[in-house]
Amino acid sequence: MKKTSQLIITAFAVLVSLTAQSAPTNEQIMEMMMDLKQEIAELKKENQKLKGDVEEVVEVTDEAIKSQMKLSNKSTFGGYGELHGNWLEDQKGVSDVDEVDFHRFVLFFNHEYSDKLRFVSEVEIEHSYVGDGTSGYVELEQAYVEYDLTGSTSISAGLFLIPIGLLNQTHEPDTFYGVERNDVEKNIIPTTWWESGAMVTAELAQGLSLKGAISTGLKAKDTEVNIRDGRQKSSKAKAESFAYTANLEYTAIPGVRLGGTINYQEDFQNGGTVDAGGAILTEIHADITQGPYRLRALYANWDLEGNAPEANGADEQKGWYIEPSYKVNEELGFFVRYATWDNTSGSGSATNTEYQQTNIGLNWWIDPQVVFKVDYQDQDVGAGISKELDGLNLGVGYSF
Repeated sequence: MKKTSQLIITAFAVLVSLTAQSAPTNEQIMEMMMDLKQEIAELKKENQKLKGDVEEVVEVTDEAIKSQMKLSNKSTFGGYGELHGNWLEDQKGVSDVDEVDFHRFVLFFNHEYSDKLRFVSEVEIEHSYVGDGTSGYVELEQAYVEYDLTGSTSISAGLFLIPIGLLNQTHEPDTFYGVERNDVEKNIIPTTWWESGAMVTAELAQGLSLKGAISTGLKAKDTEVNIRDGRQKSSKAKAESFAYTANLEYTAIPGVRLGGTINYQEDFQNGGTVDAGGAILTEIHADITQGPYRLRALYANWDLEGNAPEANGADEQKGWYIEPSYKVNEELGFFVRYATWDNTSGSGSATNTEYQQTNIGLNWWIDPQVVFKVDYQDQDVGAGISKELDGLNLGVGYSF
């Protein structure tokens, strides 16, 4: 730019000088024109080189930024958490509940090796504080690699959540109504349930997917054969027999999710001393959203073989719930849920051990991923249950 200005000034000075003197000859004019032409050619050459240098710098910088962004996006993290307050009065005795608990603090750590291969993990702290004599503990709920065999089929290997029900794989607090997770999926399925093994996921058609898994299974700990207590959590899990899961889901219609699962375990005893045999879980669910209205429903049933489950009425364990809700706007929603479940509903049960529970409440999303919750629960229980808890639940939850 500086050289161009000097050239213009020089040319202007020459013209002024020429006008002040006698008219130049044709030879002088030609010589001056050749000098100017050479100056312009050199200036163009320098400008072209400078342009090339600038374009090269821009290109290198752009590639460096893209490379850094791609590198940083290979590893991601997220998580969720929820704080609960429960003030419940025992209608049958003195086992009231008046407590506040930071129930869960969860972190996700994921890494993408390539477009086809990825790693997924989930680490959780339950009840805030871990140590001798405390109720808290640390759990590894997911740690698996997933590889895309084709555009519609993938295989996972490691520790993963069993594909069953509405909450077991998706249970962030901002995704469901109610402070506590519903008791049917908690006590019958039992959410949260994870195992170690291998799983294949295939898209059979648009909106129709099938998941099949071979994994470790539950293990009866005592003659009562409580389903939830049977979770081994992949901690030196007994694996003398395996469990097999098949899950089918339909989501082709917007706002509609329909599905069902069968889980079969060859030996619920799994190397133990409890006289239990095979076990099969069947489950169906629906999650339908149309405008501001939503309806969730689920039914689950266990059939257990063996003398120990039958003697205690645990050979059949079942439950179901229905949950209609209405979302006033993006921030506020109301729900009602009726649930019933029984972990000893078999013929060997001596007394009525059925729970019936109604929850009514609201969710207030101050952000799509941050929610305040309140609900009131009312229980009616059979004669064989020692507690009947009615009262208020408050909570706050988040995910990111």
